[in-house]
Amino acid sequence: MENVAVLIVGAGPAGLATAACLTQFSIPYVIVEREDCSASLWRNRAYDRLKLHLAKEFCELPHMSYPVDAPTYIPKALFVKYLDDYIMRFNIQPKYLTSVESSTYDKDNKCWSIVARDIVESTTMNFSAKFLVVASGENSAENIPVIPGLDSFPGEAIHSSRYKSGKSFSGKSVLVIGSGNSGMEISYDLATHHANTSIVIRSPIHVMTKELIRLGMTLAHHLPLNLVDNLLVMAAKFIFGDLSRNGITMPKMGPMMLKSKTGRSAVIDVGLIKKGIIQVQGSISKIMGNIVKFQSGDEISFDAIVFATGYKSTTNVWLKNGESMLNDNGLPTKDYPNHWKGENQLYCAGLARRGLAGIAADAKNIANDIKSVISSMSG
Repeated sequence: MENVAVLIVGAGPAGLATAACLTQFSIPYVIVEREDCSASLWRNRAYDRLKLHLAKEFCELPHMSYPVDAPTYIPKALFVKYLDDYIMRFNIQPKYLTSVESSTYDKDNKCWSIVARDIVESTTMNFSAKFLVVASGENSAENIPVIPGLDSFPGEAIHSSRYKSGKSFSGKSVLVIGSGNSGMEISYDLATHHANTSIVIRSPIHVMTKELIRLGMTLAHHLPLNLVDNLLVMAAKFIFGDLSRNGITMPKMGPMMLKSKTGRSAVIDVGLIKKGIIQVQGSISKIMGNIVKFQSGDEISFDAIVFATGYKSTTNVWLKNGESMLNDNGLPTKDYPNHWKGENQLYCAGLARRGLAGIAADAKNIANDIKSVISSMSG
């Protein structure tokens, strides 16, 4: 049994940020990670052309800025290097290939009892921790929706985490399912590699440019959100015109308010949809071999399908006694900004669907709270 003050589960950006903030207060911690590297989603499951969708000032982890000459929108390789530099700066030493099997709150000893497995040695490790931080992310398991007939599809059907580049799809007909930023970026990448690209957009979305989102996030510090939203919607209509002819409708709630309330982001720049280079399709009713039948009645043949349908959290598989903080989907029960703390010194970082800015805020809040609890114990 290893006794630790704080156990952090997950060495993605959220776990690393929390570790750095604890280091600032000289609070000891152990950080465990089931993969063989930090930030595996970014290193191994992100497509090549990925750039951060928000300007760099909204994407920094606590206590360390990007290099002065970094571009406004950080590309994947530079972000990974930033994380490596961050790990070195704060001397973070994750225990890799360590998978948490269960964690239970021990009421008698007032601590968390954690069972983990060393994946290489296939041995069990036991930890006892006063504080437990869930930083294993909302993006831990691929989410592929159930579509009637999908198993009859003869072509390649992959999740976006396995998509690297459109090169191998050149000249093929590809359907992208999912209209978040990943779906849009992958559609754009496919189209630039001369794939015949369609995207399924079922629900209303806001279409913005990166510059509009940056402007919105900057103005949100000084103006009410509904006013910022009105400005953004007007600007987007001016830039993109009426996209309803292309199959895109706008939500009733403004882009900043929608992000704040639901975590759903505006989608960045779809110039290719307006030009008709990427075709928009509605909901799918079923798949029959290589034919996809849509609810509109259209039947179209495709060679490949990419599911940009996101991920789901797997925290509830191993976390017992976490009901005060997480719901059945492994996401916070409390609304932002009070989502990060549960009962019995349980915390979560990076689960509020607010990107890297949200991660930085969570990490600072958690470290400050742990510091004050420790001070009151020893006081």
